[in-house]
Amino acid sequence: MEQSPDIVIIGSGIGGATVAAGLAPSGARIMILEAGDHIPDQPENRDQRAIFQRGHFRPRETWYEVDGKGFNPGNYYNVGGNSKFYGAVLSRYRREDFGVLKHREGASPAWPFAYEELERWYSRAETLYQVRGTLGEDPTEPAHSAPYPFPPVADEGPIAEVRSRLEKAGMHPFSLPLGVDIDRWVAKAKTPWDAHPNCDDGKMDAETTALKAALLHPNVTLHTRSRVLRLEAEADGRISSLIFSHNGETKRLLPGLVILSAGAVQSAALLLRSKIDAFPAGLANRSDQVGRNFMNHNSSAVIAMAPWFRNDSVYQKTFGFNDFYLSDGKGGPPLGNIQLLGRVSGKILKAQMPSVPEWILERFSAHAIDFYAMSEDVPHPESRVMVEGDRIILQWTRTNWQAHLDLVARLKSILRSIGFPVVLSRAFDKRTPSHQCGTVRMGNDPATSPLDPFCRAHDHANLFVVDAACLPTSAAVNPALTIAAQALRVADHIRSNELKS
Repeated sequence: MEQSPDIVIIGSGIGGATVAAGLAPSGARIMILEAGDHIPDQPENRDQRAIFQRGHFRPRETWYEVDGKGFNPGNYYNVGGNSKFYGAVLSRYRREDFGVLKHREGASPAWPFAYEELERWYSRAETLYQVRGTLGEDPTEPAHSAPYPFPPVADEGPIAEVRSRLEKAGMHPFSLPLGVDIDRWVAKAKTPWDAHPNCDDGKMDAETTALKAALLHPNVTLHTRSRVLRLEAEADGRISSLIFSHNGETKRLLPGLVILSAGAVQSAALLLRSKIDAFPAGLANRSDQVGRNFMNHNSSAVIAMAPWFRNDSVYQKTFGFNDFYLSDGKGGPPLGNIQLLGRVSGKILKAQMPSVPEWILERFSAHAIDFYAMSEDVPHPESRVMVEGDRIILQWTRTNWQAHLDLVARLKSILRSIGFPVVLSRAFDKRTPSHQCGTVRMGNDPATSPLDPFCRAHDHANLFVVDAACLPTSAAVNPALTIAAQALRVADHIRSNELKS
């Protein structure tokens, strides 16, 4: 079967769904190909034993280390991508993140444009994703041209108490910008939303906001269970066709434009697998940078416990603080972001401590509060995605790790000082995709970057890569809103410059 849509978008996560929403009003014939399917409304969606202990939603997939050792990654393949499970924190990068930012281990490079270029698109993305938040609490917050569209999600009682203690200790806790209608979420079941799949239950993910908006237009179609196998390019660089598998049948499309939004790892892997004689290192890879500069946030869970503290909160995840985001607080290099995790129950802890009876873990959880510490992973050319046939090989060279350890140590000290004598931490490894990005980055110079500042491949006039792969840096916040803002910016560029006729 051969069809000739004007635009094919590969992937329905934050990047793909949002660029589709931006392009839909153009009237162009847009086909979205998603490798997975919709997540059904099922009991497992709020069953913490199913999610965390039995791994009900984890993909049946293996990636490999360079030495051949396999591991199961935590990336999801479904309509909406990883956003179906995300913590719905929709933060802007700080203004400083767009310039050179010096870290203890090297420097995070400048973007090809400044924060001000993306600011209006941030505001539009906040409207699209219905972000709840408030301005004026976080000293690192960059300038906004518009307020958040909704007021913040309120702290539950015990969480408000801890926020007050932190303020008295000199910290600046702020309400997290959240894409959550909390009344709808808890009406379905009294659980956190962090790491829990969303079936239109009140979490604003790629499917329930951007994709929903795109599919209101009759010129946009979504095809599930459609995994793209390769792109086919002409010697002059034009992408002439793509091959995909749908329910076991191989099909071909002849697109006008291709927008690759399969995620930082899969987008890079597809470009590398699509090599031909004219592009022997893979598509968009004249710079030899496709797959390189892989970044995955340095992240740890930090749990603070006090026998006299009672935490009966349901969702918990409503504030963070950035007192160590731009420096270590003493004039030294940045350490990172601290925010609350979704409420960690005994059922969740059991997945990490299977030998401990669940009832004991529930008692511990009842007197604990849970934080997430996140530090920037600086791009490194030898942190990379490679392919070997159908295999994905991931070589991740962590950077800035000591800064992260210092952030965790600082957080532990603060929590002890405000009344929590027992503070435990655990780092996340490569099985937890902590905001993977950077493998097909933007830049002005084709010699050092696969994409231009509008995410068009320097080597291919009709190929764009619009997902976390395009980000030059990881900063130290969830990149979802930044991906969405750039996707809207790219969609506007395409509508103004590619679809005039």
